[in-house]
Amino acid sequence: MSGGGLRIVVVDDHTVMRAGVVALLSAGSGIEVVGEAGDGRAALDLVERYDPDVALVDLRMPVLDGVATTTEIVARFPRTRVLILTTYDTDAEIERGVEAGAIGYLLKDTTREQLVDAIHAAARGETVLAPRVAERLVARMRQPVQVPLTAREADVLNAVADGLTNAEIGRRLVIAEATVKTHLLRLFAKLDVNDRTRAVVVAMERGLLRRP
Repeated sequence: MSGGGLRIVVVDDHTVMRAGVVALLSAGSGIEVVGEAGDGRAALDLVERYDPDVALVDLRMPVLDGVATTTEIVARFPRTRVLILTTYDTDAEIERGVEAGAIGYLLKDTTREQLVDAIHAAARGETVLAPRVAERLVARMRQPVQVPLTAREADVLNAVADGLTNAEIGRRLVIAEATVKTHLLRLFAKLDVNDRTRAVVVAMERGLLRRP
C-alpha cells in the first residue's frame, strides 16, 4: 500500500491486473490504496470499512458485477465516487455503468498519468471519460430518437417491402386504401423520410422492421 493523499480501493477479479494498478499508483501519485477486492460484495465491505474517496471498479466480476456494485456504493456510501476501469467499451456497457451512477468510465489501456489525473478529478466530483467512451456517448446522443412502430404500421411497411401498391396493401390487410395512405404518412413522419423505399430502408437500419 502507498502512503498519504486520496484514499481509494481497487476492485478487480484479475489478481495480476489488480496488482498492476496498485503498483502504478504506489509512488508519487498522491493516492493511497487502502484496500483491494476481487468481487463486488467484498468491495462493499471495503468501502464500508475504509470510507475511501474513490472506488476503482471493474465491470465483469463474480458474486456482484461492477454495475450492481456501483449502484450499491452510490446508494449506500454517496461520499465515495465510483470510477469504472474496464476493457469493455460497448454502448451497452458504457450506458449501464453511467446509469448506475459511476462518475467516470476509463479503459484499461489508459496511461498511469491519465489514471492518476482521473482519480483526482473523480474525487473532486468531476466526470471523467476515456476519449473513446466520450465519443461513443456523444454519437449515441446524436442518434435520432427511436419511435416504435405500431403493429399495423409494421404490417403496412412489410407490405410495402413486398412491393405491393396501396390498393393491394388495403386488400391484404382488409383496410381502406385511404387508411393505408394515412399509415404511410405517419410512417414517413416517424422515420423522417419522404418516400416508401426510404421508409423501408430506414426502418430496417434502425431495427424497427425485420424481414425474413
